[in-house]
Amino acid sequence: MSYQQLTEGQRYQISVLLAEGLSHSRIAQRVGIHRSTISRELRRNRHQGDYVPAQAHQQTLIRRAKARKYQVDSDTQQLVELLLSWQWSPEQISAIAKRIGFPVSHEWIYCYVARDKARGGRLYRQLRQGHKRYRKGRHGKRSPILEARSIDERPLIVDNRERLGDWEADTVLGQQGSGVLVTLAERKSRLYLVKRVESKHADVVRDAVIEMLSPYADHVHSITFDNGGEFAEHKAIAAALHTEAYFAHPYSSWERGLNENFNGLLRQYIPKGTDLRQVTDDEIEQVQIKLNLRPRKCLEFRQPAVVFEELRQAA
Repeated sequence: MSYQQLTEGQRYQISVLLAEGLSHSRIAQRVGIHRSTISRELRRNRHQGDYVPAQAHQQTLIRRAKARKYQVDSDTQQLVELLLSWQWSPEQISAIAKRIGFPVSHEWIYCYVARDKARGGRLYRQLRQGHKRYRKGRHGKRSPILEARSIDERPLIVDNRERLGDWEADTVLGQQGSGVLVTLAERKSRLYLVKRVESKHADVVRDAVIEMLSPYADHVHSITFDNGGEFAEHKAIAAALHTEAYFAHPYSSWERGLNENFNGLLRQYIPKGTDLRQVTDDEIEQVQIKLNLRPRKCLEFRQPAVVFEELRQAA
């Protein structure tokens, strides 16, 4: 098992297990990550000997924001597009841009061109190897789902959490062959929904998402899906719920950070590798209730279930 970025939910899970006195190896097993991830997390994010998950997550976000790959500003992007129009290669652009104070890697440029193409742009035509080379880098891969609309097309109102009714969708696996949990999170209120299904087949997941959101049909303006093939029936879901469907970039779980956060919290109650056949629907519903009644700092310590109802009544 390789090192991976921790979600905020996993950090809360680690905090609880540390308080219970579990060893690093046992915590790693419960959370479903490598033990070296636990050691690295505590080494980097403990403060004066204490591990506070909210503070640890904030420290990580600050470090990530300072990373070079997140510091490509609009002026640098404009320079890249200009030099691409001159038919310069990404390697040439990177070398010259760094000399004149606009540091950018050639791999970032390839990914930038790939994202532009996914949005219908034509920057890739400026590359000497056309459509072949720009695909280097895992974030440039095309979605395997037919007619998937990129998150890049999603309205700004969704990014800013300005309205009730924008959802994120994902699945959480149980022990192999024991079933799947379909999860949904509403971005503004942080309401979280969970439903067990027998498999990841697209038609099964389609029916589950429609069933889960039908009670909230008046407040389903958009759904942002993970890139898994289980969401291949996105058009049927959008048609049934009269909503818009978007897809995050491959390997970009932070673009559905709220859903990933809740999935981490869900693992406190249903650890990775659980045989879902041994978990009843009532138990899953109780977990959903607990998570929706857990005060959230981002809501000024109000409860998602309460906030959702307040916003629904005000709409």
